[in-house]
Amino acid sequence: MTDPRYNYGPADPQYPQHQGQPQYGQGQPHYPQGEPEPKVNVGKLWAGGIGTAVVAALLVVVAIMLIRGVLGIAILSPEGAGAYGTVSTTSYAVAAAAAALLATALLMVLLLAMPSPLTFFTWICLLLTAVAVILPFTLVADLDAKIATAAINLLVGLCITTMLSSVGSAAQNTPRQAGY
Repeated sequence: MTDPRYNYGPADPQYPQHQGQPQYGQGQPHYPQGEPEPKVNVGKLWAGGIGTAVVAALLVVVAIMLIRGVLGIAILSPEGAGAYGTVSTTSYAVAAAAAALLATALLMVLLLAMPSPLTFFTWICLLLTAVAVILPFTLVADLDAKIATAAINLLVGLCITTMLSSVGSAAQNTPRQAGY
């Protein structure tokens, strides 16, 4: 129980005053003098971009092995080429990794220059994914190979979009308020 004769609050002379520290809800956060904190953690962004490139390349390899080996659809090479296919499978995986790295570069530019960069990034990536899904249907190939290629392109596009959106969010340096 408290003694009503004493004022137990910030005005009480028994409480030491914390000088130089902002009180809850007052003032701006205090940052050391010198250069301002960068808006984007570039190292974290590119590390996430490289990780996304590896995941996208492996996704292509796994999807092609599934489609060729399990479903028996001849995609990117003749039927007798085995579950992995030919060098075109490797080229497809490298292209997926390159697309992830290009998307990382785009994300970096957007983070540095745009308002709501993740919104713009998501829309750009989804529209490019739509182009990649439609593209196989403009080529001369069997319908099942067109559908399989479009499905792989959709998976890779969604993988790159979601992973890099998460990376971009984590790479943003937002000032924290004092007391949190």
